[in-house]
Amino acid sequence: MQRWSTLFIPTLREAPADAEVASHKLLLRAGYIRQLGAGIYSYLPLGQRALNKIIAIVREEMNRIGQEFFLPALNPVEIWQESGRFSVMGDNMFKLHDRKGAELCLAMTHEEVMTSIARNELRSYKQLPQIWYQIQTKFRDEPRPKSGLLRVRQFTMKDSYSFDLDAAGLDVSYEKHDKAYRQIFTRCGLEFVAVEADSGAMGGSGSQEFMVYTEAGEDLIASSASGYAANLEKATSTLATVADLEATGDGTPELIHTPGKGAIADICEFLSIAASQDIKCVAFMGSLTGQPEGSPLYPVVAFLRGDHQVNETKLNAIAGTSELRPMVAEELTLHIGGPAGYLGPVGIAEVMTGGSLNGLKSGKALEKLKGVLRENASEGLKTIVVMDAALEGRKNLVAGANKLDYHLRNVTPGRDFSTTVVADIRNVNEGELDPVGGLPLRLGKAVEIGHIFKLGYKYTESMGCRVLDANGKEVMPIMGCYGIGLERILTSAIESSAAKFAEQTKDDPKAMEQYALPPSIAPFEAIVSITNVREAELLSAGERVAAALDAAGIDTLLDDRDERAGVKFKDAELIGVPYRINIGKKLAEGKVEVVDRLAGTSTDVAIEEAAGFVQSLIAAVQR
Repeated sequence: MQRWSTLFIPTLREAPADAEVASHKLLLRAGYIRQLGAGIYSYLPLGQRALNKIIAIVREEMNRIGQEFFLPALNPVEIWQESGRFSVMGDNMFKLHDRKGAELCLAMTHEEVMTSIARNELRSYKQLPQIWYQIQTKFRDEPRPKSGLLRVRQFTMKDSYSFDLDAAGLDVSYEKHDKAYRQIFTRCGLEFVAVEADSGAMGGSGSQEFMVYTEAGEDLIASSASGYAANLEKATSTLATVADLEATGDGTPELIHTPGKGAIADICEFLSIAASQDIKCVAFMGSLTGQPEGSPLYPVVAFLRGDHQVNETKLNAIAGTSELRPMVAEELTLHIGGPAGYLGPVGIAEVMTGGSLNGLKSGKALEKLKGVLRENASEGLKTIVVMDAALEGRKNLVAGANKLDYHLRNVTPGRDFSTTVVADIRNVNEGELDPVGGLPLRLGKAVEIGHIFKLGYKYTESMGCRVLDANGKEVMPIMGCYGIGLERILTSAIESSAAKFAEQTKDDPKAMEQYALPPSIAPFEAIVSITNVREAELLSAGERVAAALDAAGIDTLLDDRDERAGVKFKDAELIGVPYRINIGKKLAEGKVEVVDRLAGTSTDVAIEEAAGFVQSLIAAVQR
């Protein structure tokens, strides 16, 4: 049992003006955190108590499948250069020099360090599999720190790494983490969804994110009643059939004058066509994946329906690039031969001579393309032309003519132009049908709380990690990487709860100032509020109830301050404690009031039954 009168809980009546999202406002007002600098926060006692409870849950579940390490946050850059990620991370990584001039960095993740340990210590297949994890501070030079603990420059992460002999073993390690993560997030009281995701700078193949829906999120998730869920970077959909245009003239591409009609909306109005009957061109210059800084950029030109938007993450994965930027006017002229607003696919040079890889679709063919790109990285390859799969089978469409104030009609993909790759490179839209059950998709904002990757051989290969297999042959272990943002568990729980309170009290302008944390991660599970500590009988009863709760194993806070009851009730709500026991006028009847803020109920119970009653409420939530 803790007493409010002896604790440091600096609550605020109003949130700072720069606090935007609910969790940021409430964490500041409740005295959980204080800001030291942009994206840098101090955790005060309540915040640290909540974070420690989250860490305890994570550690307990991770100990079931792995072993805990603690690795240095300060790394020599050489180890990051070995993996090739030092240049990839760019300005996102904090870099510094020691007094002797040696270059160092602050680790964002620890794949390199873990792999260095594995290559020095693992010798035989008999030592595999291994699952190693740590709970450690991470650093990221976030360009736009905002939203409190959701986007920061210093944060706490549980990161784990698996080493297996083969892909089948990796599947087992991946599944163990999937189950552990689901258990962790469930125990933390979160309503989450697991979605297919992109591996990003981590590399690898299989990747899954664990997300919590909230308007404070910056990721968009597509989901449906079929159970389908995917990050927008990976989401696909089934499109309804759209009509093609009737051919004009002899049916071949026909030049038409379209003065001042460079925008899709303008050309559609001018020709009385739908945007789905237009071919959009989006042109980029891309950095080839794995190439050092300063390497040549490659032209990447994407074609898709006029009513669709290109997904740059999908396009990067297809084109073998790690970063894209829009072409400038001079580059448009050089690589496409036309001005902005009038770009089209007819006549664009292919990336391969002979057209042997035109229209690639299969995974092996795409890997072949990327291999050719890497082999010829210094030779100045021709334009990489990617067509979105939604244009397959279409005919008689309208496209730019690569000539100012002119378009072409009767453009048919495959007949009038060839492409390097045909693939899904578009964003899905609200209402399109999911690919699993054919039900409408819903797009919603979400916060990522965890991410699991099948890394493959990216790090063991680049860093020379080898073991002997059963036949005495040297082989590379295959890796997985798995992360949880611990502060994001806390912020997501607050965001979710605040949104529910807001929905229940839509007419209350202060609705978003209310929340209640799940008992498993709240700084205290219950608070005993004595309405008037100057009344000896109330004070004595409050002490007895708090002691009984404590004896029952319930983490309890006794509000023994000499404050008005209303102030105490508001403060109890502000710090997010889920169960409040009010010691007041009903004591004359031998009863206390138990307020269940998670369920929104209030129950009068006999004073001697209060501890058991709260215990049953907590058990019900845990079940």
